[in-house]
Amino acid sequence: MFLFLSAFKIQAQNISPIEKMAAEGYAKRFSDTVSSLKIQKQALNLAQKNKNKEDEVICYSYLALTQRRLLHLKEFMHYADTAFYLSQNITKIRVKAHASVAMGALKSYIEDKPQALNYLLEGYTLFSKVNAHDQCAKIASDISYLFSPASPTKVEKYAREAMIHASKSGDPESQLYARLAFGSFLTDNLETEGIGEWETAINFFKETVSLTEANADKIVSKSNIGIAYVNLADLYTKGPKPIDEKAFLMNLEKAENIAKKYDVKIILRSAIGLKGYYFMQKGDYIKAELLFIEGINYQKSLPYTDNYLFATFYSCLKDVAVKRKDFQAYYGYDTLYSKFTQLKYKESTQALLQNADARYESSKKAERIKQLELENELEQKNKLLGYGIAGVLLIGLVFMFRSYYYRQRYYQNREDFLQQEQVHNELKMQLMEKETIENLAARLSLERRLLRSQMDPHFIFNALGNIQSMILQKDTIPAVSYLNKFAKLTRQVLEQSRKETISLEEEISTLKNYIELQQLRLNNGFDYIIKCDENVETDVLIPPLLIQPFIENAVEHGLKPQENSVKGLIEIYFKEDEEQQSLICTIKDNGIGLTASRKLKINDTHQSLSTTITDERLSKMKKENPNAGFAIKERDPETDNHGCIVILNIPILS
Repeated sequence: MFLFLSAFKIQAQNISPIEKMAAEGYAKRFSDTVSSLKIQKQALNLAQKNKNKEDEVICYSYLALTQRRLLHLKEFMHYADTAFYLSQNITKIRVKAHASVAMGALKSYIEDKPQALNYLLEGYTLFSKVNAHDQCAKIASDISYLFSPASPTKVEKYAREAMIHASKSGDPESQLYARLAFGSFLTDNLETEGIGEWETAINFFKETVSLTEANADKIVSKSNIGIAYVNLADLYTKGPKPIDEKAFLMNLEKAENIAKKYDVKIILRSAIGLKGYYFMQKGDYIKAELLFIEGINYQKSLPYTDNYLFATFYSCLKDVAVKRKDFQAYYGYDTLYSKFTQLKYKESTQALLQNADARYESSKKAERIKQLELENELEQKNKLLGYGIAGVLLIGLVFMFRSYYYRQRYYQNREDFLQQEQVHNELKMQLMEKETIENLAARLSLERRLLRSQMDPHFIFNALGNIQSMILQKDTIPAVSYLNKFAKLTRQVLEQSRKETISLEEEISTLKNYIELQQLRLNNGFDYIIKCDENVETDVLIPPLLIQPFIENAVEHGLKPQENSVKGLIEIYFKEDEEQQSLICTIKDNGIGLTASRKLKINDTHQSLSTTITDERLSKMKKENPNAGFAIKERDPETDNHGCIVILNIPILS
């Protein structure tokens, strides 16, 4: 399988001059690498000078793919990561598509196939939305290669989609790229389909070569032309015997001509090796040996060493020596084969380590990007919360000013009635006390709406109603006591919702306040018990505000609909699981139970958003604490009692 990322041909819609400049530079990567990089970096400098982030992302994407061809991993990572990071704050589809494809190419290069598929599929989807058929053809081809050999069905699916996009694009380079992918799929099928599939494959590659020759001047990736010839020649060796030697050698000769004309070294080596292997199978050992030696000498003339290729050629020479029964030559070839095999192993090991380091660095950067996104999101939420609090305070100040103004007018209008001063003073004090308590209750109610639905709005409304009732009945002391408890609970929830962790002692204190207010709201219609095992330390740290939503559900859906003759009971037990580093909280109620509660929910307007939020929070904790979660079940009336049981597994945080 030959996997090469081709040029991204620019679509005609909404293309800036800087992007065109970068694309033109990228197209020169095969013919003039120095000029290609120079033009692309000039385009990047212009984008940065103009402060155009969209052009900047696309320039970084092109530079990343160019560095891939040059095998410069460090630069490849830098440009791909930068493009992807900058693209997170951009909404333009094509820009995000370019960045995703660059990241997909990087993950493929460092052999992180799952991530490579994720990014390439994202880029493919985005380019499809803007009908960029030439890019889609190349990306679908690369996806097809990545699915091979694990998923033949998906290999075929994306190879066929690549052919469809290539046909719509009318771009010869994209068409060749897609046809190579589909041809690879057909070749892989030869092992199972037999001679009929071979004829289909050979005709397909003949048509591919014919189309390529007709449009050779329009194809930038000359190596892909050579690959088409090599693949067609190789296909002849897989067909009926004897093979069409003339066609086989003719296609290899064309591949060699392409390789020499455009200095595509890998094509020349492949052609020489394939030809030598053919003559060895044919029994012409002298010609095969000369070809393998020619391949070795050619490799030695290059400015770099390919130990894998040397090992392959010397392995073939060993086979030739065995066939010729020249054991002296075999010994010499075997010595060199062992040498280059060891060097190849060392290079392979080094490459694995390098790719592992690259995957680690890339994953760290990806996590950092996610962290920055979360921090930005949190900052925006904090701003909105700040604006909300400021608005509430402003409304309170306006209301207090108006109240003060009208009170002054009230005093002035009553100055003429001095004989009723004492009565009016008592009335004034009562009115001030009532207004002060009501204003405080209203302000607390508004502040509660800013919290994340951690307390039931019905509960808040009823609690404030009870306060108002006490005020109107002139039960000042109980009203103030009740209001103090309500204010304390509000403050606890507000403070704890801003913390990452709280102690179990703080959580129990908050629960007691909440339950006692619910008791008062329901006219002491239920009791409660909170117990901890002996091994539970109350200073352990847990996530805040996880238990209250379940108490709320127990009251609203279990105890509140219960018959008045039955005394409600909520039992809360804590025990510690030292192996799992978690706190097990068991909540029992003797209410009407799950089945009866579901029947009543048809006419129930109460919706527990806080329980949904708790479920989401626990789900996110599963990444580091797999046991985090909760279960709700019906109590067995025969062995236990009526009602529900909630078992909550809370991770203990350090």
